[in-house]
Amino acid sequence: METFIRGTRKSMTIGTLARSCGIGVETIRYYQRRGLMRIPAAGPGYRTYTEQDAERILFIKRGQSLGFSLDEIIELLALDDLRDHGEARRMAKTKITMIEQRIAQLQQMHQALQHLLCECEHGQERLPCPIIRMALGE
Repeated sequence: METFIRGTRKSMTIGTLARSCGIGVETIRYYQRRGLMRIPAAGPGYRTYTEQDAERILFIKRGQSLGFSLDEIIELLALDDLRDHGEARRMAKTKITMIEQRIAQLQQMHQALQHLLCECEHGQERLPCPIIRMALGE
């Protein structure tokens, strides 16, 4: 996998773009179908992509790494970074709330599993396993 570095290419094929961004060609095509990326005009026999296309892919990947869905990333891409600070903050706050809720759910799951593990480790061998009984809904 190549790593995209600004200023390294003026234009590139879809395969080169995909490799430089660490994704597959089909992912680029999927992004185009979803409206996340433009479909470039065909050049001499093939379509060419630019550094801006690579930067857009990296923006999408960074957004996904922060938990934003592709639909939310489409909304972020539509914002003007000079005028839409309030909307961007609202979206970030909403995402933070969702993350905090998920963290709380994961902490509850962790505590429940820790409890079951403790019961299993300190239980008698001839008694039913509390982990398996929980999984069976008993």
